[in-house]
Amino acid sequence: MTPNPIVHIELSAVDPHAAGRFYTNVFGWTVKPFPGSDYLTFEAAPGPGGGFNKIDDRHPRGEIIPYLQVDDIEATLKRIEASGGKTVQGKTEIPGEGFYALFEDPSGNHLGLFSG
Repeated sequence: MTPNPIVHIELSAVDPHAAGRFYTNVFGWTVKPFPGSDYLTFEAAPGPGGGFNKIDDRHPRGEIIPYLQVDDIEATLKRIEASGGKTVQGKTEIPGEGFYALFEDPSGNHLGLFSG
């Protein structure tokens, strides 16, 4: 089995643009809009980078979602479910980037999978 590093982290924010300015001013992160959406990404050298989700019904205040790199999202979701976790969002395309999915571990934590 290949290693599955954390490759992306999402933070929830009341105002993603204000959050981006905060992290740029305090920590020197590079923040930019993701093309074709209102999502902002950040680069926190040496990594991993991530993005800002607007706080809403799907993304509550304080939510942090780490994304793990995997070779096969569907196979990983099957192993997660066989081990007591559950799929929150199945494999979904990120145009020009790859695919992601969300799952819940047995303790109720939400994490993501990324393949690209």
